[in-house]
Amino acid sequence: MNQPKIKHALPITRDEDFAQWYQAVIAEAELAEESGVRGCMVIKPWGYGIWERIQKLMDARIKEAGVDNCYFPLFIPLSYFAKEADHVEGFAKEMAVVTHHRLVADPKGGLMPDPEAKLEEPLVVRPTSETVIGAAMARWIQSWRDLPLLTNQWANVVRWEMRTRMFLRTSEFLWQEGHTAHADEADAMTETLRALEMYRSFAQDVLAMPVIAGPKPENERFPGAVETFSIEAMMQDGKALQAGTSHYLGTTFSQAAGIRYQDKEGQQALCHTTSWGVSTRLIGGVIMTHGDDDGLRTPPQVAPHQIVILPMLRDNDGDEALLAYCEDLRKALASQSAFDEKVRVLLDKRPGKATAKRWAWVKKGVPLILEIGGRDAENGQVSAVRRDRLWREDGKVNFVGQAKEDFVASAVAELEAIQAALFAQAAARRDAQIERGVTDLDGLAAYFAEDRKFPGWVELGWSRPTGEALDKVVERLKALKLTIRNTPLDAPAPTGICPFTGEPAVETIYIARAY
Repeated sequence: MNQPKIKHALPITRDEDFAQWYQAVIAEAELAEESGVRGCMVIKPWGYGIWERIQKLMDARIKEAGVDNCYFPLFIPLSYFAKEADHVEGFAKEMAVVTHHRLVADPKGGLMPDPEAKLEEPLVVRPTSETVIGAAMARWIQSWRDLPLLTNQWANVVRWEMRTRMFLRTSEFLWQEGHTAHADEADAMTETLRALEMYRSFAQDVLAMPVIAGPKPENERFPGAVETFSIEAMMQDGKALQAGTSHYLGTTFSQAAGIRYQDKEGQQALCHTTSWGVSTRLIGGVIMTHGDDDGLRTPPQVAPHQIVILPMLRDNDGDEALLAYCEDLRKALASQSAFDEKVRVLLDKRPGKATAKRWAWVKKGVPLILEIGGRDAENGQVSAVRRDRLWREDGKVNFVGQAKEDFVASAVAELEAIQAALFAQAAARRDAQIERGVTDLDGLAAYFAEDRKFPGWVELGWSRPTGEALDKVVERLKALKLTIRNTPLDAPAPTGICPFTGEPAVETIYIARAY
C-alpha cells in the first residue's frame, strides 16, 4: 500500500536543501531574525526562552562545582592582547576595535568620528576574556590560600565573522566563559576535564544531543592553549558541530598577565589557568539534531513550554465553561514535577482557530500539544499529540483521545519518554553515519567524493603527528574540505597503521566536514 503524502508545515524539506531548511526552521519557529547589522541577530522570545533554559540549567551545574559568577568589561585595552602573541594572532582577524569616543557632523550632513576624540589606546570589543580576567586574577591572587580561583561570566562577545549563519556563527553571540586559576598542572587539568564532562552530560542529558568528548589535535587548539578538549555532535546532514570547548592554558596567560602566588615554602610560582565555554551555538545544534520537516522538535528539558493547551473557542456561550475546564487542566499539570522542576504549561487563550495555533506550536516544537473542544470538556476528555510522533500512518495528525485524569497521571512520563526518544533517535542516526571501513587516504577521498547526500564521519587510527608532519595532513584534508574533530576519551586502544603517516596508530580520530 502506498503511504499517503504528508503536507509538511515547512516550505522546504531537509532532503531538498538542508541549509535552506535550517533557515526555514529558524523563521517558522520564530527563533530569531536578522537585525540590520551584518552577522548580528535578534533572538525572539521562543529562541531566547530556550537559551534561558540552557542558561538556568547550566548555571546550576557551574555553581554546584564551586564556581562563582562575576562580570568583566565589554571593552578590553589593546595592550592586554599584545602581551600574549599567540592569543592575539588567533583572534586578530576577528577583532572589532573602538578608536574614537565621539561623533561630529561631517561636511555632507552626516556623522563621522571626531578627529579630536581619538582614544589614547584602542579598545577591543570582547572576543573572549582571558586577557582582562587574567589581569584581575593577578590582582586577586597573592598566596596559595587564594587558590583555586574559580570564576564564570555570562556575557556577549563579538568576533567579526566573514561568513555568518544564525546561531552557528554570528558576529555577536551569547555564551558563558569559565576562567580558573590553580596551583599546579594536575589541579588545572582536573578542572579542564570536569568542565568537559559537564558539557558532555549536559548535551546528552538536557539537550538530548549525543556528543563525543575528547582532545582536539594540535592545529585546532585555542590560541595560547596547551591542550583543548571539545564535545563534537553530528548534525542530521552528517556534518560535525563543535558544541563546547574546555582549555588547559598552562602558564601561558599567567606569564603574560603576571598571575603568581606565594607557595607554602614562600616561593613565587606561576598559576596554571583554564577556560571553558558554550554559547548560543547550542541552539543551532538542537535545531539540526532534532528538527524535522515540520519545524523544531524541542527537547522537554529546554522547552519554554512543555505542554500547550489549545481550547477550540467558538465565540459563544460555551467558551466560558471550556476555558474553565482548560484552566483546571493547566493547574493539575502545572502542579506536577518533571526533571526536578514544575511542569511548564501554557493555556493559549489567544483568538483564532485552534488548528492554526496548533501549527504555530508544532513549528516551535512544543513536546505535547492538547486540543480541547466543548464536547471534550463535557465528557472529561483531552486530545493530545506528541511532537515526536506527529503523524499517523494514514497521514493524519496523531492525536490521541483519553480521559483527563489519565492524561494528567501520565503527562510526566510522556515528557520523560519524549526526551529519551529524541536522544535515542539522534544516537542511532549518528552511529549509523560513522564509517569505520576506510583504511587509506584514497579510501578517505573516495568516501567523501561519493554521491551520497549526508556522508557522516570517518573513524581512523592516528599516530599523533606534530609540527610539519601535522601541517601536511591538515593541508591534505583542507583540499578535501575535511577536518579532524577530536580523539574520543573513551575509545579503545587502536590497532593498525595511521593512513596519514604510515606509523602505528596510538589513538582514534574522527574526520568530518564541519560547521
